[in-house]
Amino acid sequence: KRIRIDTIVGMGFSNLIAFFIMLTTAATLFKAGLHDIQTSAQAAEALRPIAGEFTFILFAAGIVGTGLLAIPVLAGSAAYAVAELLKKPASLSLSFHAAKDFYAMIAIATLLGVVLDFSGIDPIKALLWSAVINGIVAVPLMIALMHMASRPKVMRSFIIGNHVKYLGWAATLVMATAAVTLGFMTFFK
Repeated sequence: KRIRIDTIVGMGFSNLIAFFIMLTTAATLFKAGLHDIQTSAQAAEALRPIAGEFTFILFAAGIVGTGLLAIPVLAGSAAYAVAELLKKPASLSLSFHAAKDFYAMIAIATLLGVVLDFSGIDPIKALLWSAVINGIVAVPLMIALMHMASRPKVMRSFIIGNHVKYLGWAATLVMATAAVTLGFMTFFK
């Protein structure tokens, strides 16, 4: 019960914060007349009315801070996923010798991120396309997850309740609708 409350509160706050970040960013960029952001410098320029000559310092601090928060999470989650797939020990509480493959995956994921940074790939386009791919791939994964979570054979006594089932299928439908709409808008302009 404590974990459930902790998860609900944590997810609620993280989604609320993400929503307000998007809302504030959109309002700031729109007011600055920036409707088609192509570079990070253009996004930073929208902060000029607020930060003045410290615009790029503020933007750089935000990017570095976000990176310092995101890198361990992304590298760790990739390492956990690969270690689970390969049925290798995976835990930050294990010593390096007990989980060499796990810690190697963290190092590899971090190095791949550094290589990507120096590859010349436009980070704005990379963010956009990763979000698009994630949104499309999420639909079949959500369908599979909803099927498994609803089956007593799979979940035994941990089967999801009706309210969670309805919310899950509603979210899946919204994601599927967004993916199909994106497809129509892309191919039938």
